[in-house]
Amino acid sequence: MSDIIFEQIRSGGCLSYLIGCPDTHSAIIIDPKSDQTDHYLTLAARDGLHIQYLLDTHTHADHFTASQTLARKLGAKVIMHRSSVAPYINMPVDDGETIIVGKLRFRVMYTPGHTSDSICVVLPDCVFTGDTLLIGGTGRTDLPSGDPSQLYDSLFNGLLKHSPELKVYPGHDYKNRSNSTLKQEIAENPRLQKKERDEFIKQMHELDLKMPTHLTEALRTNRSGGKTVEQMIGDAAARISFMSLEELKRQIETTPDNLIILDVREKDAYKESHIPSAINIPRGQLELRINDVLPDPTLRILVYCELGKISTLTAAMLQDMGFRRAIALDGGIRMWKEAKYPLQ
Repeated sequence: MSDIIFEQIRSGGCLSYLIGCPDTHSAIIIDPKSDQTDHYLTLAARDGLHIQYLLDTHTHADHFTASQTLARKLGAKVIMHRSSVAPYINMPVDDGETIIVGKLRFRVMYTPGHTSDSICVVLPDCVFTGDTLLIGGTGRTDLPSGDPSQLYDSLFNGLLKHSPELKVYPGHDYKNRSNSTLKQEIAENPRLQKKERDEFIKQMHELDLKMPTHLTEALRTNRSGGKTVEQMIGDAAARISFMSLEELKRQIETTPDNLIILDVREKDAYKESHIPSAINIPRGQLELRINDVLPDPTLRILVYCELGKISTLTAAMLQDMGFRRAIALDGGIRMWKEAKYPLQ
């Protein structure tokens, strides 16, 4: 592509795109993925780009969008089809509309089928197809709001009628391929060889595809704008400090009275074995019992659990409640046991 700043970013099988106007330095990211946030910002800074727009081609079911996070950080507009329910969208679009990025013009095509809110975006020499059309495949239609009949129309009565020379940049590829063309897909894509509606629908119904690993959480967060569990743990970890296993062992041996050790696992797990001198309040009971068990908010409290995730969230919550010296064990009792440190 000429007269354009273009980066394809690969993360696993997911593909996203940073596209900028070299004259105005305005830019858009298509299908931004949450684990690539810093990468996008680094690329934009390298090329002097101002990210104005974040576009999701559909509600993703297999990964977490970075649109809301980047929009808050950059003040950028979040673009999706008007039928999307995500509350953080502030620039809904529909079929035939144009998104202007500097001197670039992206035309929106409404292409439901993979999901009810799927779109493709077209430049003069290429099309970003999201999950509507893949290299050698199409988006699946067995996830929430998918419809094989709609996908047939979006492909055969819409996308495939464009110039066969258009380059195709999909939202996924698992074979390290960068792009294709409509001509190549029409000729070689196995799913596009079923050109009759009934045959195409039958083909889509017969696909035996594994469900995405993070299906429920991805749909929840991408539709609602809520946080993933990983984001919640990350936010909590950024607000508290930690103590290493070795330091906790040393403190137990030398100054045991300087620290309250709080085990937030369930009672049975605590009874089976626990870190010496630890007290137990299961996480589910903590808010109701904390004032009776630990009435002094100036105490230094170290929280631990099995793996270190629940204890991180709990320590942050205790700080919110006024226990400003609450910290978490860096790791969990499983790592404590693996280190063969003493148990009670």
